[in-house]
Amino acid sequence: MIIESSAPTRVDLAGGTIDIPPLFLFHEGAATVNFAVDLMARCRIETRDDDKIVLQSIDRGVSLETSLANFHELAHEPRLELLAKLVYFFKPGIGFTMTTDSEAPAGAGLAGSSTLNIACIGALNRLVGNRYTPEKFIPIAANVECQVIKVPTGFQDYYSAQYGGVASIHFRPDGMRREPLDIDTETLENRIVVLYTGEPRNSGTNNWEITKRHIDGDKETFDIFEGIRDSSVSLRAALLANDWNAVGEIMKNAHPHRKRLSPNITTAQMDLLIEKAMTNGAIATKVCGAGGGGCIAFFCEEGRKADVENALAEEPEAEVLQWHLSKEGLTVKES
Repeated sequence: MIIESSAPTRVDLAGGTIDIPPLFLFHEGAATVNFAVDLMARCRIETRDDDKIVLQSIDRGVSLETSLANFHELAHEPRLELLAKLVYFFKPGIGFTMTTDSEAPAGAGLAGSSTLNIACIGALNRLVGNRYTPEKFIPIAANVECQVIKVPTGFQDYYSAQYGGVASIHFRPDGMRREPLDIDTETLENRIVVLYTGEPRNSGTNNWEITKRHIDGDKETFDIFEGIRDSSVSLRAALLANDWNAVGEIMKNAHPHRKRLSPNITTAQMDLLIEKAMTNGAIATKVCGAGGGGCIAFFCEEGRKADVENALAEEPEAEVLQWHLSKEGLTVKES
């Protein structure tokens, strides 16, 4: 049996970090806005005739092997830790080879690990006979990833991976709700540049420091999160109204607001890239994920996307990523 799954990564436009529990419980109306892109994470499982379990990551160039008899070792396996813990959770009773690959650059801030998480869960769940309904995938993904990174993880990334499209995720005491946003996606594609800075980021460190400050009662941090919530709510409304001037203004005003959270959200190299983009047709900057490296999304003046891309392409370490909106989320096929 061969099982193949794939899921899209995402670009977050507003509301990042507020999706980490329990932070959203302190900000009524907390929400995020993001869209899925066709830089895919993929998982392939092929069953074996022996009792071996082989895990291999193409993009990382790492592999490991164990057996059903030594299955318990996967619970504490440091290599390919996310894959190992997912396999340990599902506990398949047969031998198999699981191969993964990700099209997003390492440490890009495009939710690559969360997306791979969802892709693997979809494939492993099929391997064990659809033990869980799809509604269980996101809680499983968040809890297993928390075991790996050892700090609470945000939830918005799993929704884009599982469902695709453009969406606002609403966080309430009675649960989380995904709201698909029916917007002008052609304009979205024509006005956003996604740049990989060449510097991988460490989101766990940045987000955890911010989370601790918030929980410790730092008033400035609380007020910044109120602003993050307000920006997300306003951006959702502007997108639904097809008001792209407002979209640009909201994103432009949000960037310096987010920089107040941590001096590590941008690096010196990122600041230089931002300056170059802004002088060649970009209106607003959105550091993807927690920042400190990774990707930057630029919202451009109408008709200026190519100018921004050409200017940034001159930077030797940076890479302008080619992308399209992914309307479809997780897919799982069996043969």
